[in-house]
Amino acid sequence: MARYSIAGRSTVVGTSARAMVSLFASSTVGAKVREIKVYNTTTTALAVAVARFTASTNVGAGLTEAEYDEDAPGPSCTGFAGHTGDGTTGQILEQASLGAAIGSGVIWTYGDTGLVIQPGGGKGIGLTCPTGTGQICDYTITWDE
Repeated sequence: MARYSIAGRSTVVGTSARAMVSLFASSTVGAKVREIKVYNTTTTALAVAVARFTASTNVGAGLTEAEYDEDAPGPSCTGFAGHTGDGTTGQILEQASLGAAIGSGVIWTYGDTGLVIQPGGGKGIGLTCPTGTGQICDYTITWDE
């Protein structure tokens, strides 16, 4: 099983239905998310959440996925920059408040089976801002395939 990640700074302010960043499975390969990191880049507090997405509508530009092992095959799952419109959100899996300080953050880790994204079109997760005003954040999502 190979490990991959996407990392960067969000290009949009998230809302409860609009992801700052997302990761979607391919039609034949899913993901086992191992870790998600989110850090505030502003001096305004905000809430962040990991939400399931049930359709890959209004996704932003594709991101460049990185392999932890340079000899591993390229990833099948795809990361997307900030969504251009509201998405089809499902369950909220995690939620946290980030303090009003640059660098305030949260790290969610998933051992054992990981946070599983099943194979299939439109199945994914995204980082949203479930309450109040979202902000621009730094993020890293790490997964295995």
